[in-house]
Amino acid sequence: MNPSPSRTPVANRFKGKVALVTGGTNGIGYAIALELLREGAQVAVSGLPADAEEGRRAFAAAGHAPLILAGDLEHEAFARQLVAEVLAKLGRIDYLVNNAFSFLAKGLDATRADFERSFNVGPFAFAQLIQLVSEPMKRQGGGAIVNVSSISSWVAQPNRWTYNTAKGAVAQLTRCAALDLAPFKIRVNSVSPGWTWTREVDKAAGGDRAKYDPIWGQYHMLARMCHPVEIAGPVLFLLSDDASFVTGTDLPVDGGYNGLGPEGLGQTTKIAGTK
Repeated sequence: MNPSPSRTPVANRFKGKVALVTGGTNGIGYAIALELLREGAQVAVSGLPADAEEGRRAFAAAGHAPLILAGDLEHEAFARQLVAEVLAKLGRIDYLVNNAFSFLAKGLDATRADFERSFNVGPFAFAQLIQLVSEPMKRQGGGAIVNVSSISSWVAQPNRWTYNTAKGAVAQLTRCAALDLAPFKIRVNSVSPGWTWTREVDKAAGGDRAKYDPIWGQYHMLARMCHPVEIAGPVLFLLSDDASFVTGTDLPVDGGYNGLGPEGLGQTTKIAGTK
């Protein structure tokens, strides 16, 4: 299996800035939060109560101690509490990374409750947090927001009505929010990761990444799975001043997933009439 790549931080790129990363106690959110810390930002992360201590230990092992707030973003009250505490303890919010999402994949058997969970912890929470952080960002003269979407927002996948529909809503939310917040110098973008080694994917692989990396990697031009830190770099770019003229767009971080045709990687495909 391809090992997780290392990333060289840009020294103090976000010094004096405050970032809020939801779902930041593990997986993609943890990687984003850690890279922001490495580049000088003050960071607050949210996570489910069951994950808070695990996240705290992981950050401590990496030499950092972000503000960790435990709760479930299915509940509107927690979103309001989250933003209020970050402002009270860190004084401002320059960046929001909407990452926390419910990975609930159901199709014909999906219930209304399944859809409600998918949307409540997904685009509904994303929208509420954008509304909440936009007020302090306006007072500060601007900011940047990145929503973590998915390749699943662009393609059909079996038994994925709940997850893919919710992720699809994120794409349109990003565009609409970017338009309405542009006059206030607040940029809103999204990233769409391909198959990434997160906790849920690792669970599906039974922990055997060496076996499943090439199997699932065949859906990507780069012939491997993504690592969370490879999502963090593009997110930090979109937050930074290097992306000052980028808003309302989605950045695929998918190893070529969306551009790959039905022929796949081509190693075993022979076109009729060729040698």
